[in-house]
Amino acid sequence: MKKVLYIDMDNVLVDFPSAFSKIPKRYLITHKERMDEIPGIFSLMDPIPGAVDSFQELSILFDTYILSTSPWENESAWSDKLKWVKSYLGQNAYKRLILSHHKNLNSGDFLIDDRLANGADKFKGEHIHFGTDKFPNWLSVVNYLKDKI
Repeated sequence: MKKVLYIDMDNVLVDFPSAFSKIPKRYLITHKERMDEIPGIFSLMDPIPGAVDSFQELSILFDTYILSTSPWENESAWSDKLKWVKSYLGQNAYKRLILSHHKNLNSGDFLIDDRLANGADKFKGEHIHFGTDKFPNWLSVVNYLKDKI
């Protein structure tokens, strides 16, 4: 039986700031404190370097899901995240997107997340803290997880 792996989207699979240059400046001003509430922003983001290939590789080795939070005040975020997953991750992510504000309610072996918010700090499996000194990029994460199979 494969181990269960959850991967966060924002700043783990997708480069959140990469959308800023694609958004009208008026939205950047009006949503300065809550950029994640800009309509359509989540469909405009580029992948983090190495994320797509790493997801494909890990989805063969693990029972892999995308576990992300979606801003409550941005109704397009839910569908935008689904569009991004379909566009960049394809068949290996088919029906494997979970949107939750309580990541700790999901049962699994590993969670790759760049933050401790939304239940990541209470996840019962191992939290792989993406973007830290131990896991600065996708190569370090994949190498670490391959040793855990």
